[in-house]
Amino acid sequence: MPRARPIWIASLVLLGPLARADRPTGVCIDVGATFVPSDQLQVVAWVEDSHGNFIDTIYVTSKVGRYGLGNRPGRFDFNSGSPVHDSWPYGRRVTTFPVWAHRHGKTFPLVVAQNGDDNQLSHPFDQSSPEDMPPFCMPMLESDPNFDAITCASVSYSDKGMFSTTATSLYPPRADIVRHADVDSASVDMYRAMNPFDTISQATPVGGMQAQLHWAAPVSVDLGDYVLWMEVAKAYDSNATYNYPAPTNIPYADYGEPYRGQPSVVYEVPFRIDTIASRGTTTDYVGYGDPDGVDGTLRAPDSTITTDTPGAGASRLQLVSDDTGMYRLRVDMQPSLASDPPAAPTGMATVEMAGTTATLAFVEPAGRVTGYEIRIRAGSEITDDNFAAATPVTATVVPTGPGTTLTFQVAGLLPETTYSVGVRAHDACFDPGALATATFTTAARQSGDVDACFIATAAYGSMLADDVEVLRHFRDAKLRSNVLGELAVETYYTFGPLVAGVIADSDLLRATARTALMPVVATVKRF
Repeated sequence: MPRARPIWIASLVLLGPLARADRPTGVCIDVGATFVPSDQLQVVAWVEDSHGNFIDTIYVTSKVGRYGLGNRPGRFDFNSGSPVHDSWPYGRRVTTFPVWAHRHGKTFPLVVAQNGDDNQLSHPFDQSSPEDMPPFCMPMLESDPNFDAITCASVSYSDKGMFSTTATSLYPPRADIVRHADVDSASVDMYRAMNPFDTISQATPVGGMQAQLHWAAPVSVDLGDYVLWMEVAKAYDSNATYNYPAPTNIPYADYGEPYRGQPSVVYEVPFRIDTIASRGTTTDYVGYGDPDGVDGTLRAPDSTITTDTPGAGASRLQLVSDDTGMYRLRVDMQPSLASDPPAAPTGMATVEMAGTTATLAFVEPAGRVTGYEIRIRAGSEITDDNFAAATPVTATVVPTGPGTTLTFQVAGLLPETTYSVGVRAHDACFDPGALATATFTTAARQSGDVDACFIATAAYGSMLADDVEVLRHFRDAKLRSNVLGELAVETYYTFGPLVAGVIADSDLLRATARTALMPVVATVKRF
């Protein structure tokens, strides 16, 4: 199907005719992109000038921009969790945004496993620290009852890796972790400082719901012609051409499912930064990325990409309509003059609470709001003075209009902990409005909140630790093959969670449990 040409509409002369390329003093430019995604997308958007010079990354989903999906230990073709719970901590997904990665002009040290084995899903317990917050959980077998769970069944542990001394990556490292000095590499201390995309990262947009992003063009960006690019990736999006098998001849090859399918697809919309508001749209993709993430070449549309299945291939962005016609991606350029900043949101309140998540709501203030900045602080109240130093919340909150109630979720919280959340609106000139805050305390930890391998997993810190895997296979192959063995397994599953819940929270008890399990493991290995 031939690619539809972008549609342009100019409207509303705000500041007079264009006289020169330099931007008039005091003129703010808001570039907004509107789209309706399908489920489980990874999205990045950036701006180039009309000659192909990279200007700025303006949006990236948090899995890549904050949680290091493209630069973490493990080979790129590792299996992953189900589409519902695609959240394993291993496997650098260099196939996610190859076009953007090769255009943004930045490089980072490659993150590799501390023991040098990137072919392993199992890593030494003394090099694996807790995953303090979502989205990463331990790898599982597809038959595990928690394989499709929305949240982690319990605290998991992973090797956070270290910087290679020779290799580089085009993707940023994780920016969400604080180093555990006893197990993590000193490289972890540098991850956040090296990641320039953390502040623009947003949660994965909700499938089927309209999403918007806004870019306030810096004052250094002059009037002229530009292009907004959007690259979209989706795991498990297979077709007859792109249907990759699971890797073979590696440990734990039976864990998870092969995620690789159709490559990233790219949309583009030209727009002009001017003193006249304008709108551009496109109805089709302009090309696709390298299936192996090796280069940044944009491949022309062809028959290998699915075009007739909603949510797949070229249709990862839905075809929708507005008063000007059909589009998959719409870009609105809106100039304005600096004005009074927005008022503070009102009615900030917690509407739902759990042990590790909280959902809050607020009412939008009057004025033309183009975006919200949300930050969170543990243990003390957020104020104007410490707001900038508080932790950003990567929730997607789309301005709708004054008086509208908006909600957002904060994840990765600790149980029984007091938090303060602050929200500020801003306009097209990025003038911040007044601060609105809310304080809440998370719920208590739920009893028995541990994984299915219980005591051994709590002791070794990972269900994939080598000795845990030995015990798991002995349980399935030997104990469950007779009546007495099955009775022993059922007894263990009755009392094991209570014991493991205590062990998992204590380094001393974990070490003691490992010592106690050593003769058991040695005996089992003889079978």
